[in-house]
Amino acid sequence: QGQLVESGGGLVHSGGSLRLSCAASGFTLDYYAIGWFRQAPGKEREGVSCINSSDGSTYYADSVKGRFTISRDNAKNTVYLQMNSLKPEDTAVYFCAADRDCTVAAGPPRNYYRYIDIWGQGTLVTVSS
Repeated sequence: QGQLVESGGGLVHSGGSLRLSCAASGFTLDYYAIGWFRQAPGKEREGVSCINSSDGSTYYADSVKGRFTISRDNAKNTVYLQMNSLKPEDTAVYFCAADRDCTVAAGPPRNYYRYIDIWGQGTLVTVSS
């Protein structure tokens, strides 16, 4: 079974930046769409961004458009999420997941585990005001 490992989370002041990484082991990311999701305390998990494998097309939630950038480096088997102009409301645990395409990540919040099997353990992002 393949695994995903997120890294790069931490504490940052409002307006700051972080870059999250999602590294795969045991399988090749080339053939998967990779989505970033986040879950804030007391809130449901939501799709934040996603990048397709077929054409590299991307999805961003309205709340992060213009501030977050997703990219993939297939040679390193890693997907990145560059987060700029961070706000306190971006505080959450961020997860990456591998899926066939970005349909689930771009859709409404749901029980994602019914649709996506490969998840990372999450990395905490805290943005102070």
